[in-house]
Amino acid sequence: MKDAAQSKGPRHVAIIMDGKGRWAQQRGRPRLMGHHAGAKRVREIVEACPDYGVEYLTIYAFSTENWKRTQSEVAGLMSLFRRYIEKEANALRAENVRVRFIGDRMQLDPKLVRLMDNLEDRTKDCTRVNLTIAINYGSRDEVGRAIKSLARDVKAGQLDPERIDEQTLTRYLDTCVLPDPDLVIRTSGEARVSNFLLWQSAYAEYEFSETLWPDYSAAEFAKSIDRFKNRDRRFGGVKA
Repeated sequence: MKDAAQSKGPRHVAIIMDGKGRWAQQRGRPRLMGHHAGAKRVREIVEACPDYGVEYLTIYAFSTENWKRTQSEVAGLMSLFRRYIEKEANALRAENVRVRFIGDRMQLDPKLVRLMDNLEDRTKDCTRVNLTIAINYGSRDEVGRAIKSLARDVKAGQLDPERIDEQTLTRYLDTCVLPDPDLVIRTSGEARVSNFLLWQSAYAEYEFSETLWPDYSAAEFAKSIDRFKNRDRRFGGVKA
């Protein structure tokens, strides 16, 4: 018989939505078509979360390294983000989904930032699902920004350096109000973490799916949840 730790599903799932460009190229379409298909898939997964007890979903939309892509692809992605927020804002609020954004907003277009701020404010009282979207996010960048902020507080005399521990740093991260992810999923068959939630995922379980993100359905998501339930999570300890 499974113990309680094994049978319990993840509270927080984080997803690296990989394979959108390849999905489009396999169909002889521009890479951006894959990103559009992937954005539609997000809605399906968000809607499925309550069915499996998932309270928090964090998705990796655009990394700090993605600026290296072609100018046309980056511009297309930024346009897609703006349209997604404008199109989905009412539906997300109606479905009781709270939206947060993590990442460095300083490099983003001011219009996009205003849309992000507005969506966060409009959904701040929603409670069914907590959706966090990482845009211009990189875990190393996040930790670097957190340390700078922490150092400023030490310099200002607001923080005793002798009392700094891992929980102190956690409070300065973009994800300070979120629980750590229990399960991190990467689609498309790649087995790397790509600078995503490195600090927060220290004890997360990982799932590497062969499915390209635009094909990663709610049924695939359910299978990932079921596999998580069968894992033995000991957090550095041993079985009794």
